[in-house]
Amino acid sequence: MDISTKTRISPNSVSLAGEFAALSRLALLGFDANMTLGRTKSVDILVSDPITNRLFQLEVKTNLLSRKSPASFSSLFGRILCSWMMNEKESISRPELWYCFVTIGLDSKIARYFVVPSRIVADYVRAEHRLWRKASPRNKDSAMRQFRIGFSGDKYRIPTPAADQYEDNWRFRR
Repeated sequence: MDISTKTRISPNSVSLAGEFAALSRLALLGFDANMTLGRTKSVDILVSDPITNRLFQLEVKTNLLSRKSPASFSSLFGRILCSWMMNEKESISRPELWYCFVTIGLDSKIARYFVVPSRIVADYVRAEHRLWRKASPRNKDSAMRQFRIGFSGDKYRIPTPAADQYEDNWRFRR
């Protein structure tokens, strides 16, 4: 079956595809991982490291990219590789909580993973929202936030996580 941008893919299917892709990668890396069932808040996958016996929580956010060049530019936020919608409640920071931001290219059929500690995500999301609110009095407060992955060497108004730092960063064992 050919997946095209003309076919509407439900947000739930996109989320599940990202979670299963992350589970697959974790299994290949030797982690024991299980998807949480039901509506567990802020945790999609529970990860156990059999080498260190440490446990981790993974929240997965997934985007489908239909264009070949995923980079975009914002006059406020600069050049970004990709962004994911988040909620203000997701600005939680705990050492055992990590985020896996997944992009699945519909053209390339390739998944890319950006694995980021929750502290980095929480700091960025708070700074991003402050900057967005400050940029224009028309920007009313809302619960929606965005997390962006940028590029090393680019200049940003707020510290922006870079693709080369977090892509395939499955280093829970640190």
